[in-house]
Amino acid sequence: MNENLPALREKSNRLPLSPGVYLMKDKNGTIIYVGKAKALKNRVTTYFHHNSQHTAKTLKLVDNIADFDFIVTQTELDALVLECSLIKLHQPKYNILLKDVKGYNYIKISKEEFPRITYSFHTDDKKAEYIGPFTSGYTIKTAVEETNALFMLPTCKRSFPKDFGKERPCLNYHIKKCMGVCEGKISAEEYGKIVDEAVKYLKSGSKTSVDELKEEMEKAAENLEFEKAARLRDRIEAVSRLAARQKILGGKTDVDIVALSQNIGQASVAVIKYRNGRLVDKENFFIGDEYEGAQMRRDFLLNYYSGNSDVPKEILVDEEFDDSELLAELLKEQNNRAVKINVPHRGEGAAQIALAKKNAGEYLALKIGRTAREISALEDLKTLLGLEKIPDTIESYDISNFGESGVVGGMIVYKNGRPFKPGYRKFAIKTVAGQNDYACMQEVLRRRMTRYLEGDESFSPLPDLILLDGGKGHISAVSEVLDELGIQVPLFGLVKDSKHRTRAIAKEGGEIEIKSNRALFALLTNIQDEVHRFSITFQRSRHKQQTYAMELTEINGIGEAKARALLKKFKTKSAMKEADIEELRKTAKISGEKAKELYDFIQERF
Repeated sequence: MNENLPALREKSNRLPLSPGVYLMKDKNGTIIYVGKAKALKNRVTTYFHHNSQHTAKTLKLVDNIADFDFIVTQTELDALVLECSLIKLHQPKYNILLKDVKGYNYIKISKEEFPRITYSFHTDDKKAEYIGPFTSGYTIKTAVEETNALFMLPTCKRSFPKDFGKERPCLNYHIKKCMGVCEGKISAEEYGKIVDEAVKYLKSGSKTSVDELKEEMEKAAENLEFEKAARLRDRIEAVSRLAARQKILGGKTDVDIVALSQNIGQASVAVIKYRNGRLVDKENFFIGDEYEGAQMRRDFLLNYYSGNSDVPKEILVDEEFDDSELLAELLKEQNNRAVKINVPHRGEGAAQIALAKKNAGEYLALKIGRTAREISALEDLKTLLGLEKIPDTIESYDISNFGESGVVGGMIVYKNGRPFKPGYRKFAIKTVAGQNDYACMQEVLRRRMTRYLEGDESFSPLPDLILLDGGKGHISAVSEVLDELGIQVPLFGLVKDSKHRTRAIAKEGGEIEIKSNRALFALLTNIQDEVHRFSITFQRSRHKQQTYAMELTEINGIGEAKARALLKKFKTKSAMKEADIEELRKTAKISGEKAKELYDFIQERF
C-alpha cells in the first residue's frame, strides 16, 4: 500500500478541470509515467481512489508514485502533442516504449557499369545506393526477387562486361527470367535505363512504372524499334498482372493495418504496411505489460506514428479506442494531409485485420511459450462473453452420480488456457438426497466459496470466470448462491448436444453459438471434457471404495467406520493385501485375533 496516497489524493482534488498533461514521479523524482487528460482533475484523481477496475500495471504504477506534476494546455490536441513529446524525452518506465526488435534491411543498388539489385543488412558500401530501412527481411527479399524477375535483370555471379561471351546463357535466360546480359548484346546505357525503371518501380510502385513504360513503348514503336517495344509490352503486362494480384482493400493503396494480441500480462502489436498497393513491410512489437486493450492501442499508435515520416493515408485498427479522432487530427497537422483511422467490421478490411491479428498472435506466442491458437481462444472468449479482461483463471464444475448414491462434484482449473491440476478439487455431496443436479451444484459452489471467504488459501483467489457443465437452470441455481455470499464472478454454462459434445455457451436469457470459432470451440470442448473426466473418475473411485467397504463389513467386528479407516489408509485392494497383520490391527484398532481373521479374509477375497 502506498503511504503517500492520502496526500496524493488531496493534491489531485485541487487540480483544474482543464486539458493538460500529468507526470507521475517516484521517490527519487524520476518521471515514471506521462499521461494526457481532457480534464486533469477528473483523470488524475482516479489513480488515487480505490478502483477494483485498475489493471495490474496501473496498480504497480500507483504503488510507486511519490508525487506528480502537471502542465495545463489550451486544447486537448495540444495536450496530446505535449504528451508524445514528453514520453520521447523522458522515456518513462510505465509508458509504452517502442524499441527495435530486430535489425534493419535495405535494398542495395550497386554502382558499377552493369548494376545489380540485391538486399542487404548493412549500408557500408559507399559505392552503392540504398533504399530503406525496412524491418521485414522476408518482404525485402521478396520485393528484390520480384523486381529482378519483372525486369529480367541478372542474378548470377558473373561479372560484366568481363564475362561477356565466356559461357552460354544460364537457365534463367531460356525461361525468360533474364535478358541475357552475358551475351554482350545489351549496352551499358540501355541496361542502365532498365535498372532505373526497376528502381522507380521499387520506390513508387506499379502505377508509375506502367505509365512510364507505356510512354517508352510508344516512342520505341514510333522509331520502328519493334523488338524493344515488344520487350516493354511484355514488361508492362507482367507488372500489371502482379499489380492486379497485389491490390487490396477495394483499391486503397497506401494503408497500414494494425492489430493487437493479448495474453495474461503480455501483449504484442503487428503493423502490416501497404504502399502503392504492394506489401512493403511488417513490424512486430512486444509490450511486456498488458493493460486495457483500448488504452494500449491508443498509446501504441501515438508513440508509433508521432514524428514518423512514413504515415499512410489510412490506418486500419482492429478495435475502437479513445482519442482516435484527436490522433487523426494530430497526424493531419504533422503530414499536411488528411489521415483516416478506421475499424473495419466486414469485407477485405476485416480480412486484413484478421491477418495482422494472426501475425501479432504468432509473435506473442513465440515470446511467451504459448500457441497462437491458445492466445486467440482466450481473447475471443473475453470478447464473446463481454468480460472486462482476458480470463487468466477459469474454474469449471460438473456433477457425477451413480444412481441415487455416490453423488460427487468435480472442480477443475485452467490457467492461461491450460489445465492447472494443483487447483483441482473433489466434493462428495453431503446435504442432497437423491438425484438433483441443481441442488448438488449449489452445494459444491457454496462449499467452495465459503472456504474462500473463511480465508482458506487453497481456495484463493477467486477465478476470472466460472463455467458450469449445464444450461440456464444450472446458472440460475448457482447465481442464487453467489448472490447470497456476495461473490461477483462471471458465470456461464457449457451446453452439450444429443451426442454429448459441446454445442454452445449458456447465459442468463439465452445461448451463444461457438462452433464457428474453431480455436474457442476447441478450448471449451477441452474444458468440458476434462471436468467430466475428472468428476466421473472421482465418482467411480468412490463407488469402488464403497464396494470394498461393504465387503469388509462382512467380517464380524468390522463396521463402516473401521472399513473407512482401512480404505483411507491403504487406498487400494492391492495395498491392503500387502499389509501385514500388525498394520491391519493398528489401522482398524482391533484385537490380534480379529486382525488375523481380517488378514485371511483379505488374502482370500482380494
